Amino acid sequence: MRNARANLCRVVIFILVLSFSWCVNCQEDDYNQSDSPEVVRIFTELVYNRLSNLTDILSGEIINKLSFCIKDVDADWNGAFNFSSNLGFLTSCIRKTRGDLTQRLCTAAEIKFYFRSFFEDGRKSTNYLKPNNNCNLTSWVPGCEPGWACSSNQKVDLKNSQNMPVRIHDCQPCCEGFFCPHGITCMIPCPLGAYCPLAKLNKTTGFCEPYRYQQPPGQLNHTCGGADIWADVGSSSEVFCSAGSYCPTTTQKFPCSSGHYCRTGSTTETSCFKLATCNPNTANQNIHAYGVMLIAALSTLLLIIYNCSDQVLTTRERREAKSREAAARSARETAQAREKWKSAKDVAKKHAIGLQAQLSRRFSRKQSRKQEPLKVLGNPKPGPDDSLLPPMPSGASQQASTSSTTKKKPSNLTNMIRQLEEDPFSNEGFDLEIGGKNIKKNMPKGKQMHTRSQNLRYAYGQLEKERALQEQNKNLTFSGVISMATDTEIRTRPVIEVAFSDLTLTLKGKNKHLLRCVTGKLMPGRVSAVMGPSGAGKTTFLNALAGKATGCTMTGLILINGKVEPMHSYKKIIGFVPQDDIVHGNLTVEENLWFSAKCRLSADMPKPEKVLVVERVIESLGLQAVRDSLVGTVEKRGISGGQRKRVNVGLEMVMEPSLLILDEPTSGLDSSSSQLLIRALRREALEAVNICMVVHQPSYALFKMFDDLILLAKGGLTVYHGSVKKVEEYFANLGINVPDRVTPPDHYIDILEGIVKPSTSTSSSVSYKQLPIRWMLHNKYEIPPDMQNNAAGIDTNIKGANLNNETNPVNVGSTEQSFAGELWQDVKCTVELKRDKIQHNFLVSKDLSDRKTPSVSRQYRYFLGRVGKQRLREARIQAVDFLILLLAGACLGTLAKVSDETFGALGYTYTVIAVSLLCKIAALRSFSLDKLHYWRESASGMSGLAYFLSKDTIDHFSTVIKPLVYLSMFYFFNNPRSSFSANYIILVCLVYCVTGIAYAFAIFLEPGPAQLWSVLLPVVLTLIATQQERGGVVKILATLCYPKWALEAFVIANAERYSGVWLVTRCGSLLSSGYDLHDWGLCLFVLITYGIVFRVIAFFCMVTFQKK
Repeated sequence: MRNARANLCRVVIFILVLSFSWCVNCQEDDYNQSDSPEVVRIFTELVYNRLSNLTDILSGEIINKLSFCIKDVDADWNGAFNFSSNLGFLTSCIRKTRGDLTQRLCTAAEIKFYFRSFFEDGRKSTNYLKPNNNCNLTSWVPGCEPGWACSSNQKVDLKNSQNMPVRIHDCQPCCEGFFCPHGITCMIPCPLGAYCPLAKLNKTTGFCEPYRYQQPPGQLNHTCGGADIWADVGSSSEVFCSAGSYCPTTTQKFPCSSGHYCRTGSTTETSCFKLATCNPNTANQNIHAYGVMLIAALSTLLLIIYNCSDQVLTTRERREAKSREAAARSARETAQAREKWKSAKDVAKKHAIGLQAQLSRRFSRKQSRKQEPLKVLGNPKPGPDDSLLPPMPSGASQQASTSSTTKKKPSNLTNMIRQLEEDPFSNEGFDLEIGGKNIKKNMPKGKQMHTRSQNLRYAYGQLEKERALQEQNKNLTFSGVISMATDTEIRTRPVIEVAFSDLTLTLKGKNKHLLRCVTGKLMPGRVSAVMGPSGAGKTTFLNALAGKATGCTMTGLILINGKVEPMHSYKKIIGFVPQDDIVHGNLTVEENLWFSAKCRLSADMPKPEKVLVVERVIESLGLQAVRDSLVGTVEKRGISGGQRKRVNVGLEMVMEPSLLILDEPTSGLDSSSSQLLIRALRREALEAVNICMVVHQPSYALFKMFDDLILLAKGGLTVYHGSVKKVEEYFANLGINVPDRVTPPDHYIDILEGIVKPSTSTSSSVSYKQLPIRWMLHNKYEIPPDMQNNAAGIDTNIKGANLNNETNPVNVGSTEQSFAGELWQDVKCTVELKRDKIQHNFLVSKDLSDRKTPSVSRQYRYFLGRVGKQRLREARIQAVDFLILLLAGACLGTLAKVSDETFGALGYTYTVIAVSLLCKIAALRSFSLDKLHYWRESASGMSGLAYFLSKDTIDHFSTVIKPLVYLSMFYFFNNPRSSFSANYIILVCLVYCVTGIAYAFAIFLEPGPAQLWSVLLPVVLTLIATQQERGGVVKILATLCYPKWALEAFVIANAERYSGVWLVTRCGSLLSSGYDLHDWGLCLFVLITYGIVFRVIAFFCMVTFQKK
């Protein structure tokens, strides 16, 4: 019986469902006012399903019109109108309208009409809609008023997107959870995150609260209805669920409990972080504690870095110094032991010879022939002198037998002696324990020699042998000493002989001779000094020899080994020491020299040999005491000026050049330091190195250390070119004698300056202007036509010879140019100079040096290690940069609060400006301070690409860390809705972009203008990018501005977190700003592309506009 009743109930419910389904679909009958909960629930679900189906009708329109602010139509629709969790407001409205709800709901056409009018002409809000079928000038029913809606006596198809139905019957107040716009007579569900209760009349103000509309005048029966508008938060903030509360449905509102926070438009309450404080009814969690903790942690870390930045490198250098001292001590002990053993062996040989003579007199020749070979101190190798040694004493033999029977280990001294007997001149030294450290028996070669201690022990062992043999064989060349020390085939350097004939350099555009008719030769193995008064063209002469002269017209010949070849073809084996001490101040002496050796010596040279070269240069220049000291800068004191000068020379000596050109290497040095430097250079000359240098005021002892002298007069004319030993003889033949207690070069330079008149011993008077012509006549050189009269005047003793520097002095001044002509000539000259410099920088010549230097990838590793050390030593500056970013993030995060209407655009605008400015200023230091170093290194053949990439690679550390430092303050004080990771990625791309721009400024501009542009550019570009009214030109400029893309990425990342009731606000804000929600990846791509492009531009400028 019970089963029969249950089945009957199921049939009745099924019939009722079918009947209500037919009623809803056909819209012919009204709701029957049934109080059955099951029937109401089924009817509510049917109505909701019909509302949900509108997404299929409106999706096409949404994609076409609102694709810039809606990524996923279904996801955003569900975020706004997914009421499946609670349909209570629909049930209430069905009962209120007596089942007439479907006749009052807006169709697809009415919804399109409402939102189309809403966004028309870029408007974000509207008070009323355009006239339509139901609400116009002739027909204005109560349902047209805000908060009211009407029904239709016709069938209403909610899917109809073309025509609006007629609704003018049974007008009633809008239901709770719905809003009825002013100007249409239908209802639209309020989105999630909104609170749409029935309005109540405030008799004092006359407004229907909580909304902003008033009752129509003259209609006494008209009451306050429901909500009237859903727009942006600025126009309809009363619809949004207020901050500090959450609205699970559009008709329910609850205050936020303690430990939770509720932002505007929240549907649920969000739990606060553990350390955050959240009072009841709070709109945001207070996470300043995290900010304070991060400030304390980062400040502590930065203080540690600031005060202990050098400790890592200092500890490492201390360990290396101990290893080096141990190797040097081992080499000294080995050398001393070798010398003692040689002395003992010589004494033993003398005694053996005397003993043998005595024995030969006592015994017959036959008995002497039967004697066994004599041995001394064990069993050495048989050698040519072993027959002369006496027999071992019996006591010694007994001790040897006893030691062999007891198997006692030989002592260190015994091992030393045996090793010396076997190979007195071995490369490694002794296979014994010295100083408590084991030394390997065989000398490691090639890849076997990989540890630093092995390399140092080998190098110091070689140096000790070289020093000892050099003392014994002072007349030998240095190559011979090295050959004897290593007992191997000496590694010879290529020989460069430079000959120049009638070398003349004329400044372009001015026809002024900088160098004229210089003829001579620089021979390998000789040290040549170039001297002369100021303006004599000494540095110009060196630049011409080195192939660095630009902006000049050069005539004459420069022959290299008798062939006309460009000097750039030999740049890998040519060392050029500039006049200024261009040395890295934040590296030690050894690090500077070692880096130059690694990058410029042959790639196939074993590392032990490179270590030996560097150690040899350090010893010859007397830099052992300061090898671990920083060179120093203007701000930070380092080594002395003389030591710095020697390091400047050592950078070229470690690359084993064949031609070494030095510009005033002794300027600023005292006499002892100058002699030490020249002595080291003479030691290099013994290797057949061609050395030429400019020298000022050398002492007499220093002057005598040179082999050749090139004496130039003003205008670049040669006065003397020959041996130093014959210079006084030559000038004595001219009647010019050097007074007592005056060095010859000083006297000659004073004469050429016109300060001192030549004191001649003959009756003929010699003018200082005639000295260049007398040298030409002495060597039978061809005299230029404009100097023929001066040459003839010498024999006839005619005074007043005119030795002007102009090419045609007779014609000079005959035709005067106008001011415009002179200006045009200067412009042409400047353009030609710039063109010559650029062509010179891109000059490509065949490499004839026969030296394969390390590849770009290997040099990149070397540069990477050097720049890393420099950054570690500059950690204090980096710490200051990070501290400034911390303060900027804290200040901007506190002052620029997130505005929901603009999605935090103001705070992000300040962020773009602050981060761009601070990171640009810091990035300028990467290249602006090292221009001179790069110009010198690139001129010597080092890779510019490796240099640039190493700097950029190390700066990537700042690119990654600085956004983290800034966001650690800004994010926790500003607390935007976007995620920390999204903000971090955008800032990384922004820092990468502005760093590339800073590179271009640092390389192309001088430091002052570069800093000015780095400050102004972010501000100006941000102002252009944030212009609200953009015309054609302004829009194009804004698109080209990198702040526009960074700001758009920030706003998009934040706007994506606003959904539900925020859809209209999101679309309106993005529409007014011209942003697209799909362009987040594009923004990052543009920023990265800008960074790459500007890095390419910076590298091009670095290569193109450098000074050789």
